[in-house]
Amino acid sequence: MPTVITLGNLVAGFAAIYYASKPLDASGPWNWSTLTVAGALIFLGMFLDAVDGSVARLTESHSAIGAQLDSMADLVTFGVAPAFMMLRLVSYYVGPDGGTTIIGPEADYAFAKLLWGIAAVYVCSTALRLARFNVETPGDDAEDHLVFRGLPSPGSAGAVASLIVLHQHWLYKTAAEPEEISLAFARWTAFGIPFITLLGAVAMVSSLPYLHFTNRYIRGRRPFAYVARLVIPLFLAIWWFQEVLAFAFTLYALSSPLRLTTSWIRRRGRKGAKGGTTETPGTG
Repeated sequence: MPTVITLGNLVAGFAAIYYASKPLDASGPWNWSTLTVAGALIFLGMFLDAVDGSVARLTESHSAIGAQLDSMADLVTFGVAPAFMMLRLVSYYVGPDGGTTIIGPEADYAFAKLLWGIAAVYVCSTALRLARFNVETPGDDAEDHLVFRGLPSPGSAGAVASLIVLHQHWLYKTAAEPEEISLAFARWTAFGIPFITLLGAVAMVSSLPYLHFTNRYIRGRRPFAYVARLVIPLFLAIWWFQEVLAFAFTLYALSSPLRLTTSWIRRRGRKGAKGGTTETPGTG
């Protein structure tokens, strides 16, 4: 069963690449944008990737083949698919034929070559991240997955895919209500996605510590106030689903730098407070 779930993750990534390769329009299921469908499939793969480990522990069916298969599926779903989605999006705005074809290294202008290079770097960083995880993780227990070294590939893929899905939501909302957002804004926000993709690639191969969200915040018994804080974003997602999704993944990608920066500022503040204290001579 865990192998079947992992293969489902792989098929979801393959399907995401298929939909991302189609023309950028609302020809997907439920009249969704083709990139929106691709993003949804990446999130489906993310869910399956989270489930297969739990199923393996419940059924006591861990195997070395399953671990390697999981990494291969993750490389497709969280590496190749997000990078391809980014190329599909920016090709719509910078492609020589209006986005009919996807830009590549054979393009005759430097910007297209740079964008393709960013996508290639992202795929390579995902492969390095997954290989390092397989080598450095001692076992399959939940205690071994409390902290990640470097941004996990699902977190990076979620940040890229959620921002693309949000962009498509804004773009097709603009088509119905053109006064709410300009097409120029949609174009320039699309040009920011490659920058986010590059930052995700760097974060994956970095040594920044990232908390395992499920093991640290969901599993185990929690107080009522903690559950209430967790439910609030779920209610907000009912009305602003794309916005909450993009905010959550972006916040997770920035969580480690923000946490380290906050800790550094606090340490500096404590050192300054200690260095600034002076003893007042006694009067006795």
